[in-house]
Amino acid sequence: RGISSDQRPKRPLTAYFRFLKENHSAFRQKNPEMSNVELVKKIAGAWKELPASQKQVYEEARKTDWQRYEEQLAAYKAQLSPAQAAALREEKRKRLAKRRSFRAKRELTVLGKPKRPRNGFNIFVSENFEESEGISAVAKLKQLFDVWQKMSSSQKQPYLQLAEDDKVRYENEMKSWEAKMLELGREDLIRSTKQRPKKQTGETAKKAEPAKASSHEEKAKLKLKKSEE
Repeated sequence: RGISSDQRPKRPLTAYFRFLKENHSAFRQKNPEMSNVELVKKIAGAWKELPASQKQVYEEARKTDWQRYEEQLAAYKAQLSPAQAAALREEKRKRLAKRRSFRAKRELTVLGKPKRPRNGFNIFVSENFEESEGISAVAKLKQLFDVWQKMSSSQKQPYLQLAEDDKVRYENEMKSWEAKMLELGREDLIRSTKQRPKKQTGETAKKAEPAKASSHEEKAKLKLKKSEE
C-alpha cells in the first residue's frame, strides 16, 4: 500500500538513445517532410558516423546516470516491506505475461493464423450493429442483446446455422495452416488432440445446440457487464 512500480527509479538511457533524444528536434527542423520512421533512420545513420571520441561523451554520461540509478534503486527497495516487495513482483509478473501474450498474438497474426469462428450472437450483432438504436457502442450492444434474448429459436436458427458453417470454415483453414506450420518446424503452434473438436452425430448436435446458445448468451452477458463497468 502506498508503493507502486511507477515510483521505481527509471533505468538511464543508453548512449544511442541519449543521442537520439538530444538531436531529435534539430533533425526534425532540418527534415520536416520526413516521417518519424525515416527520421529515426537518419539519426541512426548519424550515430554510426559519429566519431568514437564524441560517442564516448554519451557513454560517460550513461555510466554516471547508471551509478545514480543503482543508488536510487537500492534506496527504493530498502523502504519496501516484504508484502510490498511481493506485490510489486506480482505486478511485474503480470506485466511481463501481458507483454508476452501480446507478442504471441502478433506473431500468430503475422503467420496468418485463421480467425476463430463466430457464434450466432456475434453474427447477429455484426449484421445489425449499424442500424441498432443507441448513442454509444455499449448502448447498441445492450439493445441488440435484449433483442437477441427475446428472439424465438426459429428466429435465431439462421444465425446459429451460419455459426456452424463458420466452424467448418475455421476447421478447414486450421488444418491447412497447421500443415504449413509443421513444414516450418513450428510444432509448438499445433493444437493437441484434446483441443480439436469431436465429430458429432446429427442427434448429438441437435441436443447440444440449446446448450451452446445458452452458453454464448451467458458469455455475452459477462462481456456486456464488463463494458458497462
